Amino acid sequence: MISRPEFVHRHKDGWQITIWVQPGARKTELAGMYQGCAKIRLNAPAVDNKANKSLVKFVAQLLKLKKSQVVIVSGQTNRRKLLALSPTGEPDWGNLLPEPAPR
Repeated sequence: MISRPEFVHRHKDGWQITIWVQPGARKTELAGMYQGCAKIRLNAPAVDNKANKSLVKFVAQLLKLKKSQVVIVSGQTNRRKLLALSPTGEPDWGNLLPEPAPR
């Protein structure tokens, strides 16, 4: 298993992760790191909560969690968001890390 990234912190009965979101992108994908956060591009506009719903769904898929186990704690109207995860065990954080650049 991959070690925990710097943007993941243990909190109460789960984990918290900081995410930097870029809504309105061509496709939903991991885009590296930005200001100590995992950067995620979303193919959803920042209107009517569409980007937030897309983010929750994408993070849940990446970490193999239910959508109900991923909650936006703060940053609902900002690009920088704090998510709370309540998995039954520790997720595979490797899926939240960008692929290393080819040599």
